[in-house]
Amino acid sequence: MPGTVIYSEVPFVDLAGSTGDYLLAAMVITLLNAVAVLLAMYLWVAVLGKTGEYVRTMRRVRISRWYAPAGLAGMLAIFGSILAIAYVGAAFAAVAALLYPIIGSLLARLWYNERITRQAAVGIIVIVAGGVIIFAPGIVDELAGAGSGGLLGYVGGALAFIGWGIEGAIAGRALDVSDPDIGLTLRFTAEVALWLVVAVPIAWGLAGNRLWEVIGAALANPNNLLLLVLLGLTFGFCYVAWYKSFPLIGVGRGQAIAALYGPLALVWLYLFTLEAPGVQFVIGGLIAVIGSFVLFTEKRDVLEVVRAVPGARTRAATNP
Repeated sequence: MPGTVIYSEVPFVDLAGSTGDYLLAAMVITLLNAVAVLLAMYLWVAVLGKTGEYVRTMRRVRISRWYAPAGLAGMLAIFGSILAIAYVGAAFAAVAALLYPIIGSLLARLWYNERITRQAAVGIIVIVAGGVIIFAPGIVDELAGAGSGGLLGYVGGALAFIGWGIEGAIAGRALDVSDPDIGLTLRFTAEVALWLVVAVPIAWGLAGNRLWEVIGAALANPNNLLLLVLLGLTFGFCYVAWYKSFPLIGVGRGQAIAALYGPLALVWLYLFTLEAPGVQFVIGGLIAVIGSFVLFTEKRDVLEVVRAVPGARTRAATNP
């Protein structure tokens, strides 16, 4: 909701109508969002008394280095979601990211042998079917020239589910040896660093001083400051819960449960904007949610060996 409403505030509302301006708006919003979430996480870690552990973990490069690629993947995902809101709409952005459990499950399987059972595979297939319904109509219209010029929005939707899927798989590995609260704070530390060191200089080179004008105007609007606080708190809270789930039930199942935010987002968008989402978004979102339920409703004995290591059972049998 805050990510949608902020497009109605100065200066972002004045940037509508131009591809370059929308890209600049999405970049600035994503940058400010990353800073807001990092500040919220610093407060969270301080209240928990874990600031010292944050510093110690950061110094342990063998652990903290994993959060740099996780931050990059998450950065692209959030930028893609903000871009999708601008070009296609908030409803599409909400349901497009429902596909990320597919990426997370497959990568977790490839990288550290997280099990994909027959039931989980069925869930993935159902989620894919929902994704086809969500993406296909708009993309076909865009390619046929009958769309509304929102192709970049569909690219943003793809960035969202691919980026969050990759981030989940990377973070799931790093969280085996680090605290979730600390790991998440390191992940957003990496994202802010990537923005300041890489993305902002590139944007400055492309947009010139207009970049700083938009940032200054955004921070001068008190409504934007309130929305940034809401973005920091909501993103931070959701990410904290998300990261805590991975070591407990696995990346695929944690992401599948978290994907339920999609239909809830459609409800809140309708209640606050009184604009009904497109039929294909509702249908595709519901199908993807059904797939998520199939994916994570495993029996308890399956969850207990969610990361079965090849040969482990053989060793256990020979060494009772």
